[in-house]
Amino acid sequence: MFSKHDIQRNEMMLDGPFARKGYDWWWHSFTGIDAKNGKEKQFFIEYFICNPALGEKDPVFGQLPENQKKGRKPSYLMVKAGCWGENSVQLHRFFGIKQTEIHAEAPFRIAAADCYVGESRLEGSITVTPEQAARHPEWMCDAGTMEWKLKVRKVIPFNVGYGASKPLQKLKAFEMYWHAEGMKSTYEGTVICNGRTYHVIPERSYGYADKNWGSNFTSPWVWLSSCNMTSLLTGRKLNDSVFDIGGGKPKIYCFPLERKLLSAFYYEGKHYEYNFSKFWTGTKTRFTVRETPEAVYWHVRQENKTSVMDTRVRCLKKDMIFVNYESPDGKKLHNRLWNGGNGVGRIRLYKKRPGGMELIDDIRAENVGCEYGEYDA
Repeated sequence: MFSKHDIQRNEMMLDGPFARKGYDWWWHSFTGIDAKNGKEKQFFIEYFICNPALGEKDPVFGQLPENQKKGRKPSYLMVKAGCWGENSVQLHRFFGIKQTEIHAEAPFRIAAADCYVGESRLEGSITVTPEQAARHPEWMCDAGTMEWKLKVRKVIPFNVGYGASKPLQKLKAFEMYWHAEGMKSTYEGTVICNGRTYHVIPERSYGYADKNWGSNFTSPWVWLSSCNMTSLLTGRKLNDSVFDIGGGKPKIYCFPLERKLLSAFYYEGKHYEYNFSKFWTGTKTRFTVRETPEAVYWHVRQENKTSVMDTRVRCLKKDMIFVNYESPDGKKLHNRLWNGGNGVGRIRLYKKRPGGMELIDDIRAENVGCEYGEYDA
């Protein structure tokens, strides 16, 4: 079953060749409630380490022309934080590797100045002035302020299997790895974003926590997840459910596997998994992503020998950002990587029967985390 916790996969994986050409990040997203008007707001916080073996006292930016001329690769801890929806913002704060305390083994922890991340706690702050944002395009971010102090409880994991296990990770076979220790998580605490205070309470946080690591980023890049779901058949809130879909074009030793996704649906305690690496399950996947001037639309249809999951999600572009990263080689190829947390969707889950299919549930999903990006090789 995929719902097996494994905090060893949350360790920092940047050893061997990944130490000089590799990244590792810990992503968190959740919902807060405005202290003044009670409205919901979706937030994200990420701690991203790049090329630690090349680290110096100060951060090294791969986008700076002088570093590109000298062949200097990026190396730093980047703390990313922001929000989606109205007045969306993406903020970055950088630390040199030698300014950063890294405890790589489980349970991992990373600290620099007032920024901290571990298995159960997040703290930090970022301030970027308009003048700084304009003067430093290599920071790849907006202007604004955000501070946070949060507890996190990772309730249901998506353990993708052998592909992200320690033995295969040591081989560095994949270009990009994924583990979701908390595909359903609860958050508790406070966020102050651009002067507004938000309370984060567990039962309304609709939280998510995962990590990616590797030597480069996939293209196409697809991610969809939500734990805020309601059955359209019964009207009942699905409080013990979460789905997670991710992937695009995984590469094994530079050989691409076209249009492959890893997916899990934990539906009220029952497991439905669509994982191309588990070939014996007979998993098949078809997906499309399309853009209109107003929105991005995802359609993912997956099946295995016993079930079918059909997922459709829409997210308005006005509620999204282009999330920014540079890869460990210093290139920035993803310049239109749509990223949002306000998606809405519909999931139809079927059980295969002799001669046809039986509808298990028809579900509305809200607060859907979503990503899509693709670049020309």
